Amino acid sequence: MDIKRNILLNPGPATTTDTVKLAQVVPDICPREKEFASLMAGLREDLVRVVHGDPAKYAAVLFCGSGTLCMDVCLSSLLPEGGKALILNNGSYSSRAAEICRYYGLPHIELKFPFDQRPDLDAVERTLRENPDISLVYITHNETGTGLLNPIREIGALAHTYHAIFVADTTSTYAMRPIDIEADNIDFCMASAQKGLMAITGLSFVIGRRDIIEASKDYPRRSYYCNLWRQYDCFERTGEMAFTPPVQTTYAAIQAMKEYWQEGEQAKWARHTRVFEAIHAGLKKLGFRDMIRREWQAGLVVTVLYPDDPSWNFEKVHDYCYERGFTIYPGKVGTAGTFRLCALGAIDVPDIEAFFQVFRQALDVCGVAVPARYQD
Repeated sequence: MDIKRNILLNPGPATTTDTVKLAQVVPDICPREKEFASLMAGLREDLVRVVHGDPAKYAAVLFCGSGTLCMDVCLSSLLPEGGKALILNNGSYSSRAAEICRYYGLPHIELKFPFDQRPDLDAVERTLRENPDISLVYITHNETGTGLLNPIREIGALAHTYHAIFVADTTSTYAMRPIDIEADNIDFCMASAQKGLMAITGLSFVIGRRDIIEASKDYPRRSYYCNLWRQYDCFERTGEMAFTPPVQTTYAAIQAMKEYWQEGEQAKWARHTRVFEAIHAGLKKLGFRDMIRREWQAGLVVTVLYPDDPSWNFEKVHDYCYERGFTIYPGKVGTAGTFRLCALGAIDVPDIEAFFQVFRQALDVCGVAVPARYQD
């Protein structure tokens, strides 16, 4: 089958291999068959292995939905009666976590930091010390709106010092940046298949401590569909999701997991890193500036500042690139004019070099000056 290959430089869904795409073309099967339950059981075990978790201590719980569903699941399921969540907010995705808390009416503290700054650990510890009812600390590992990497290991240690569980949104780092769930002090992390696994949208998962999930059965039930204990219990008893799973999407995820192990954790991260470096090299050659301090970047997302050029028009540049098989993505940083180039997916350095040839053509067609102009 001849499938056109597009290079997606957006932060997910990511460019997939043809073998992952074609893995969805399978004989129809009822998802309640033992054969399918066995496939999900193997996938659940592999998802824990990716973060070096002990399957006796940690479990992966699959859901039908996007990464935001997992945020909803963790925040609505893991807060005990009388407990309070601490949301560390320095980006658009941690802002979404705070919004979920407000939507459910969950007791919480939203500790805000600038979008281009890492959390102040002293402020985090002070908040924990002054609020002993905080039972859950939440942060986004890679704030995908900017590419800022948050110090999850240090924050997790603080959470545990003050007897809170630590939830890290690893949607945009899982299966890319190496994660050790134990060493990184993570009690729960999450992701969706279309990002680091380079699979298909529609399957997401929470990975976390079995003892806490089992204790949460006595916590307030705030959602019918998005309850972590309910889904976990159904998997443990029957091997199935409580509700209809995304069958073909699951086959694609299983194929993507096979390809993850074939490439290997370190080799995959090395590939993402060289793609990230190639993005920076291409931007530097054209004079574009990025927003986040280089040493704070997660190595997966580069947020690029719009040039101070009256001819710059993101939509026109986007459309020119899109028509030639390359997708770039608008920014998500307050009112700042930015766009993002991402090192996710089944791409490598030659794809980035080809992109910058097209991007340079787009700038010329639109009359944007090179090197890019900025007012200091």
